[in-house]
Amino acid sequence: MLQAFAEPSAEEVQQSRERRISQLRLIWHSRSKLGRVFLWSLAMSTLMTLLIRDRYEAVTRLMPPEGQTGSALAMLSAFMNKGTTGGTGGQVAGLAGDLLGAKSSGGLFVGVLESQTVKDRLIAEFDLRRVYGDSKIEDARDTLAKHTEASEERKSGIITIRVTDHDPKRAAAMATAYVKQLDVLVAQVSTSSARRERIFLESRLQSVKQDLDAAARKFSDFASKNTAIDVPAQGRAMVEAAARLQGELIAAESILRGLEAIYTDENVRVRSMRAKVNELREQLGKLGGDADASAGLQFKEAEPMYPSIRRLPILGVTYADLYRQTKIQEAVYELLTQQYELAKVQEAKEIPSVKVLDAAVVPTKKIFPPRFLLVALLTLACLILSCFWVVGKESWERTSPQDSGKQFLQEIAGTLHSEAIRIAPDGSFLRRIISRNGIRPPVGPDVETVADSKGPVDESPAVARAARNTSAD
Repeated sequence: MLQAFAEPSAEEVQQSRERRISQLRLIWHSRSKLGRVFLWSLAMSTLMTLLIRDRYEAVTRLMPPEGQTGSALAMLSAFMNKGTTGGTGGQVAGLAGDLLGAKSSGGLFVGVLESQTVKDRLIAEFDLRRVYGDSKIEDARDTLAKHTEASEERKSGIITIRVTDHDPKRAAAMATAYVKQLDVLVAQVSTSSARRERIFLESRLQSVKQDLDAAARKFSDFASKNTAIDVPAQGRAMVEAAARLQGELIAAESILRGLEAIYTDENVRVRSMRAKVNELREQLGKLGGDADASAGLQFKEAEPMYPSIRRLPILGVTYADLYRQTKIQEAVYELLTQQYELAKVQEAKEIPSVKVLDAAVVPTKKIFPPRFLLVALLTLACLILSCFWVVGKESWERTSPQDSGKQFLQEIAGTLHSEAIRIAPDGSFLRRIISRNGIRPPVGPDVETVADSKGPVDESPAVARAARNTSAD
């Protein structure tokens, strides 16, 4: 066991060195072939990289959303900073927020961006199933997820959205559409208390508006039917008018009695004053609603334009009731309207708003593929594989045909070759290619005879050619 870890002897080191030199000499003498391989690999790798479509990346960044959780954590951080120094308070506040299960709105935004609803809307808006060549919506979602990255920076809270696409304009449009769909979806699924209050007030306002319209309609019909525009004001005006008519009537009657004492009943002045007294009594009777006040005049009273004083108290009760109901509904509607507006403002405050820090612009620089690097790597890989092939081929030729490992590999290769020929269609180009190439299995003892007739086994044609070139020099 100790011999396994023993240092190699000088003879083994010299043999290893000579073997490496021999391999390098073999590679050097095969430089013309390797040069052709280099040129072919350079041309093919260049062609392959030119066939790869360019990819562009559009980036948009969002400001950290302001939410109630962030305010609570800020207050906790300020409270902890009173008794601590440095940034320990903020760390303790963040740890407390994690322990209490407080989630930031930034994480919520990232989750919404990665949701199936947003993906489906973008797939439908940009027809991504056709663009990505996916027949099923599930495959289109997976492809879109591979072309999209949404992340939140832990320290600053800034949300970054990256979209890659072969079309730079479509990449920028998709990044902008992500922001738009995020804003719409957050507003739709908001479950804040202000939103619930606003929804309740909306339904309540509709019912109160219907009650207000019904009360106003009843009040208007009643006032129009009974000519009761304003019962209190009408009553005051009618009482004042009745008092004035009563005073004029008393004065006219006094004058009439004085004239009757002086003149006869056929006197013009007596007759004129008596007509005036009758007219004043008629007007006073109309105001008072007394049907017997003008019975002596034997005339039929027409439909009054305004309600009489006797009817005003009866109309006033119904008028006051309808007027009160209308005013109550107006006050309720006005109060609910004010609360509704306040709820809308509060809802706007509570819903996390999407604020764009860096808007997506059309990219002008591709991010993939790096053609020069790919050409260099592919060409170098082909050159290295060719060197290994030259060395491996030389080692294979130097290996004795009687070697069991070589015989086993030849057997496998021969079997695969025979199977390939059997599977390939008759007369096809692929069958001819397979028939011309491939390693045949050993055919028997003649192999050893052929090998002996050609000289030493460990002298391959490449090594012999290298020896002839050296002797010529």
